[in-house]
Amino acid sequence: MKNPQPLHSILEKTLKTLEVDVPIKSYSIMGAWEEIVGESIATQAQPRSIRGRILFVDVIHPTWMQQLQFLKFTLLEKINAFLGESLIEDIRFKLGKISPTIPAPLKKDLLEDENLDKAALNRIERLLQEIDDMEVKRSLREVLIKGAKLERYRRKSK
Repeated sequence: MKNPQPLHSILEKTLKTLEVDVPIKSYSIMGAWEEIVGESIATQAQPRSIRGRILFVDVIHPTWMQQLQFLKFTLLEKINAFLGESLIEDIRFKLGKISPTIPAPLKKDLLEDENLDKAALNRIERLLQEIDDMEVKRSLREVLIKGAKLERYRRKSK
């Protein structure tokens, strides 16, 4: 048997192999948007989704969209600094509606009421099938389910 390895290194390798580490880390942007960009920008623009390494952001007004275009590289630096590595390569701005910010305790209660469909749960289970450590698998399942519920809630509230 090989020398034992720390659990965190095994988990990190597994997440990279499954390619779920980038989406998990990247989606933390959604919950920390105001902290990353500041209140003035957060009230005018909100992240909508991440595809690949591109962050899509809804912006409330064309003037703000132009201003954010000028700030794109600064925002990319702040986002990647928050993530601890360069996971987002580009930001695309689009005119859209901005959801009012929900206080954290209320957000948690609302997410508990969200139910995922069987297809979403099956996708999560497929991502987790290669992980043998049950504790790691359980923790990662919770994170993925919460992320999916948050995404579903955001889509419904737009």
